Amino acid sequence: MRNYKLKYPIAFIILLGLFILSSCKKDTAPPAPIPTPGPTAYTWEDPLFFQQMIIPEDNPFTVEGIDLGRKLFYDNRLSADNTQACASCHLQENAFGDPNQFSTGIDGTEGNRQGMTLINLGYQFNYFWDARSETLEEQIIQPVINPIEMHTTWAEVMVKIKADQSYMEVFELIYATSDIDSIHVAKVIAQFLRTVVSSESKYDKWRKGEYEFTPSEFNGFQIFQKEGGDPELGQGGEWGGDCFHCHPLAGMQFSDYQLHNNGLDSVFTDLGRGEVTGDPDDYGRFKTPSLRNVEVSGPYMHDGRFTTLEEVVEHYNSGGNPSATIDPFMKYTTGGLQLSDQSKADLIAFLKTLTDITFLTDTAFSDPN
Repeated sequence: MRNYKLKYPIAFIILLGLFILSSCKKDTAPPAPIPTPGPTAYTWEDPLFFQQMIIPEDNPFTVEGIDLGRKLFYDNRLSADNTQACASCHLQENAFGDPNQFSTGIDGTEGNRQGMTLINLGYQFNYFWDARSETLEEQIIQPVINPIEMHTTWAEVMVKIKADQSYMEVFELIYATSDIDSIHVAKVIAQFLRTVVSSESKYDKWRKGEYEFTPSEFNGFQIFQKEGGDPELGQGGEWGGDCFHCHPLAGMQFSDYQLHNNGLDSVFTDLGRGEVTGDPDDYGRFKTPSLRNVEVSGPYMHDGRFTTLEEVVEHYNSGGNPSATIDPFMKYTTGGLQLSDQSKADLIAFLKTLTDITFLTDTAFSDPN
């Protein structure tokens, strides 16, 4: 029997066979790419009976943006001397308003208007008392550079923010760039502020069938919705408070967010919207604030002239002061509303049902630093 030598080693033959078999198979799909890290989308749900919040297309909610905006809202480094944050003049226990008549800036200078509450901002439009900012993002830019508020520049603020690696990591995750500026800061603070929503007051619970008004609260609710004036005068009077015109129930915000002259003065020391437009027809007109949490958001009016709700109600009951631009809804400047003492007390009892204890104590809105 002849002895044959194998021309090729067995291992080589096996490898060759495997190569031939694999080359006969169809091409397989390449492995899936590894997802690029990015922000986590946050789904917003409007509270029951609320209108739909309009969220800007260029500033959608993200989990990381809301969290970062909250930290920046409470960060003193947004002021020139690192002593004041946005939250310094907008306290949660005061419905994110200022309990002082006028806010004081870092240089000890007082402003000339009462700090507005930051309630349900995502349902509003035209920001500040004189509506000089069309968007919430625009509004956030201004206090930082205002010489009687935080008195700095955004260039100086950005140096501080960019030196904070923890901030920059989140900004880069959200925006996929390290080229961060004031617009990015305003956007994330706006994201946070849009989540600062009050919707669990006694009134909200009453609407949901979870609370029953007291007789005084219910009578105040009726007065709130009724036309003012004597029914016998033929002007549709119902002996009501005439409140609902500027503070409508629709949409659950208790404000039309329009600008009105509510009869505070006959001679104006603050022109209100008129300072922005220069139009005499705008003199003395100011944005209507929400009545939500009004019990804890005093002092009241653009200049904080009233310290109690009783004073506010009495102003409207008196009819206010006539002027060339007084709002048509202030139609009882002669004679006033003539509400009884009991009616005024009941109206205030209803206004207090708009206090939202959950909102005032919610740790999701509090200082995380």
